[in-house]
Amino acid sequence: MPMSSLPAAILSHMIAVSNVPPPPLRSIPNLQKSKNIDYGELNALCHMRGKQHSRTNILSAHNVFMKQYPKIFVQKKVRLPKLFKEEEKRIPAEVTEESKPPQPDDSHNIAIHVKKARGGRTLYGPKKYEETVVQFMAILKKLPIHRTPFEHNIVWKMLKTIPDLTSQLLDEHLKILSKNVISETWIKGSTVIGNDGFYIILKGLARPQTQIYKNLIEEHDSTTSFIPQSFHSFVFSEDIRNPLLTGVGHTLGQWSTFGTLEVAAHIEPETKEYSVVTEEDCEILKIPANNYAKLKTEKTKLENQHKVKLIHKCPYYVEWPTLSIYELVTFTKWKKFPPGHVIVESGNIISFVAYINSGYCKIYRNIIGFTKLQSRKVKKIQKHVYMGRLNEKESFGEISVLLQVPFTCTIVTGEDVEMAIIEDKDLHALDPVTKQLMLQTAKPTFGHLSDEDVKKEYLQKEQKREWKSFKDTTVKNSLYHNGIIPGFGKWDHSYCSIRRHLKDTLISY
Repeated sequence: MPMSSLPAAILSHMIAVSNVPPPPLRSIPNLQKSKNIDYGELNALCHMRGKQHSRTNILSAHNVFMKQYPKIFVQKKVRLPKLFKEEEKRIPAEVTEESKPPQPDDSHNIAIHVKKARGGRTLYGPKKYEETVVQFMAILKKLPIHRTPFEHNIVWKMLKTIPDLTSQLLDEHLKILSKNVISETWIKGSTVIGNDGFYIILKGLARPQTQIYKNLIEEHDSTTSFIPQSFHSFVFSEDIRNPLLTGVGHTLGQWSTFGTLEVAAHIEPETKEYSVVTEEDCEILKIPANNYAKLKTEKTKLENQHKVKLIHKCPYYVEWPTLSIYELVTFTKWKKFPPGHVIVESGNIISFVAYINSGYCKIYRNIIGFTKLQSRKVKKIQKHVYMGRLNEKESFGEISVLLQVPFTCTIVTGEDVEMAIIEDKDLHALDPVTKQLMLQTAKPTFGHLSDEDVKKEYLQKEQKREWKSFKDTTVKNSLYHNGIIPGFGKWDHSYCSIRRHLKDTLISY
C-alpha cells in the first residue's frame, strides 16, 4: 500500500467508529427506603454548612450537627396497655340504696388495677387459695381412673400440706396413695367409722367418739393406726366408761383427720375407736387402708428382691440355693454406719452378720511394736497395721456369731456404709441345715493372714516411713546449708538483699 493512502484509511476508520450508536442505558434499581430513618432530617443534615473562618465557628457547627444527628432516626411510639372498663351492673328495682351493703373502697388497691389491665387473677392470697381448694374438691369428685396426670399432681401437692401425713409418710409413698384417694359426702348426723381408711375433713364439722391416740406408723412398723393431731389433748382413762365425748365441746373442722391405715381383722365394723359424728353436711377425703397395705406389700417385696441379689453376689453365697437365701432375707435389716465407725475390735465377738451394700471397710491387725523415746529408751506399744479392705458385695461375721469365736482383726468403716445385717439371736433361730451350710461355705474374715504376714507388712511400712523421714530431713538440711529456704527463693528478692556471706558462693562466668 502506498504511503499516501494510510492517512485516508485511518480517517475512514475513525468516521466508521464515530457512526456507531452508544449502548442503551441500563435501568438503575429502585432503592428501598429504611423504615427507621427520617430522610427529611437526613437531607437537612447533609446540606448543613458551617463557617470555617475560625475555630469557634467550627466547634459551634459541630455541636449543631451532633444535636441534629439523633433526629434522623425514627423513634418508636410507646403504646400504653389498654384499660378495660368494667360494665356497671343493673340494680333491680326492688333493691334500694339503703338495703345495699357498703362496698369497700378499692380506688387505691393496686391488685384490682393489675387485674383490669392484664386480665389475670387478683393478687389476693386467700382468694387464690380458695380457688385451689375448690379445684381440689372438684378433682376428688372424679374417679381416679378419669383424672389427668396434672390433676393427680394437684391432689399430691394438696396432701403434702397436711402435717399428719407428711410427718409420718414418705413423700414417694404419699404420691402413690394420692392417685387413689376419693371424696365422700356425709349428711348431718351421720356416723363415720374410720377403721377402714384414713379420713380428712374437707368441709363441715364433726365430733369424735374416742379418746384413744395412736401414731400412724409406730417404730416397729407393725401397726399403722392414726388419730389426728386434734386428739392430742385427750388422755385415755379407764374410769371413763362412756366413750362419747359429751360435754367436752371439741369438734373437728376443715383439714382435721381421723381413722387408721392399719388393716386389722379384729376390728369390729361397729367399733367407735376411730368414728366421728357429723355436725353438719361434710365432704370427707378417704385414703383406703387396703391401698396402704398393698403399698407396704410391694415395698417389702422390692426390698426382699434387693436383699436376695445382695446376698447371692457375696462370694460365700454364690452357690447357695435360692430357698435358703430367702430364709436369711426374712431376718435381715438395713443399717447405716458413718465413716470411721469401729464395727468390731480384735478379740471381741461380733453381734451380727453383715452384707455390705455400699461403701467399704478397712481391716486392721494388732501387733506389738517398739517406739523410741526422747531419753533414748525403747517402749513397747500396740499398733494397728492396715491389711486390706472389705468392698461391696462381701460379708463377714458368720464364723464369729455361729461358733462364738473372737475376731482376729479390727473392722473400721472407710466411708458411709450401708449393710444388711442379721442379728445373732435371729441367726441362731435358723434351722440346723441353713446354719450348717453357712459354716461350710463361710470363712473367718482375713483368716488366711498369719502373724508372720502381719510382722512382714509392719516392717515394710516402718522401713518406708523411716526412709521417707530420713530423705525429707536430708534434703531440707542440704537446702538450708546453701541458704535456700523453701518459700524464700532469690527469685522473690533483688540481688542487693542477698546476705554478704552468701555472695561469695555465687559463681560468676
